[in-house]
Amino acid sequence: MFEKASKMKLRFDTPRGAITVEDLWDLPLSRGAVNLDSIAKDLYLRIKEEGEVESFVSKEPKKIRTILQLGFDIVTHIIDVKLKNVDIAEKSAATKVKKQKILEIIANKKDEDLMNSDINDLEKMLADL
Repeated sequence: MFEKASKMKLRFDTPRGAITVEDLWDLPLSRGAVNLDSIAKDLYLRIKEEGEVESFVSKEPKKIRTILQLGFDIVTHIIDVKLKNVDIAEKSAATKVKKQKILEIIANKKDEDLMNSDINDLEKMLADL
């Protein structure tokens, strides 16, 4: 679908002008004036409108609907990829926090063991350093 879109030089209308398929990757999911969610909603509505006024004589509405559907499919694919990346990043951050907490607990346990050591053992350890 990306090959087809690039061959067609597919553009997406936004409040700030037309953007390319490549530009979609730089947009936020849902915040800001121009975002993937608003583009997907607009394309979805336009597809529904085209479906309701389809002509049995003219082939043009079907062509327009096909282009709109391609654009919608591309935008929703990019949204899916970005959502998966957000999920992966959140899981990675949670794992990092948990790992850090475990390392702190290990350090505290080692400190406890050291605190509970006999004074003679501590003096010997100090002398060995």
